[in-house]
Amino acid sequence: MKLDRITDADDPRLVDYRDVRDPRRLREQGVFLAEGRTVVRGLIGDARYQLRSLLVTATALDALGDALEQLAARTPVYLVDRAQLDRVSGVRFHQGCVGAVDLPPERDPESLTGPEMRHVVVLEAVTDPDNVGSIFRNASAFGMQAVFVDARCASPLYRKAVRTSLGATLRLPFARLELPAGLAQLRDRGFRVLALTPADDAVELAAEPLAERTALLLGSEGEGLSAAVLAVADVRVRIPMVAGSDSVNVATAGAIAMQRIYAAAADR
Repeated sequence: MKLDRITDADDPRLVDYRDVRDPRRLREQGVFLAEGRTVVRGLIGDARYQLRSLLVTATALDALGDALEQLAARTPVYLVDRAQLDRVSGVRFHQGCVGAVDLPPERDPESLTGPEMRHVVVLEAVTDPDNVGSIFRNASAFGMQAVFVDARCASPLYRKAVRTSLGATLRLPFARLELPAGLAQLRDRGFRVLALTPADDAVELAAEPLAERTALLLGSEGEGLSAAVLAVADVRVRIPMVAGSDSVNVATAGAIAMQRIYAAAADR
C-alpha cells in the first residue's frame, strides 16, 4: 500500500475527487467514484475494475486496514482529515472513504442475452440515481442476472447509484439498450417482455405465468413506461393495490415483481 498524507486540499493529485456532482466531467476524465467501506472493500481485488486511488480519513483507514493490504503497490491511498475531505469533494462522504476507478468499457447488449441469462431488468428513463441504485440492489437480491438501461437513465456508475446499491451496480452486469427498438433483440432471444404498469387493464402480476426467460420493464417515477415501449411488450402487468392508491416507488414496485419472478423460478 502506497500511503500519502495530504495536507493541502488543493493538491493536484486529488483532481479525480473534485466536482463530484458533475457526472459529465467525471465521464470526460474516464473515472467514476465509489464511496463507502463495503463498496471499497468489494472493489479491492476485483479484476474487473482498475482502482486509480483511494481517498480516506484516518478512521476509514483503520477500518479498511486488512483489505488495503491487498492493494497493488502502485495504487496510492491519500490520507486526509474530515475537513479536507469535505472541502475537496464538496459533498459529505459519511464513511470517510471514496475510490476513483477507471470507467470500464461499455458492454455490448448482445453479450447479456446468452442462454445463461434467464431473467433480466430493463429500465426506461429512470433518471434518479438513488432509484437506479435501489433497483440494482433489489435485482441482485432476487436473482436477476443483468440490467439494461436506456440513454435517459442515470448512470449505474454514478456515485449515488453505486452507494445506494451497496455495490450491486459493480457486481451485476449492465448494458445500454436503445428503446423501444432493443426490445426486439430481447424477444428474438426468447425473452418474454413484461411491462410493469399501474394501469387498471393490465394483468395482475400473480396471474401471469412465468416464462423461462423474462425481461421486466420498469419506467420512470413520474410518467412510467412510454406508450412506444408498452406497445412492444408481450404483456402489461400490474401489482394489485388498495382502491385509491396510484402507485408505489419504482424500486419498490420492481422489488415486488422481481420477488414474484424469483419465487416462480424456484418452484419450477
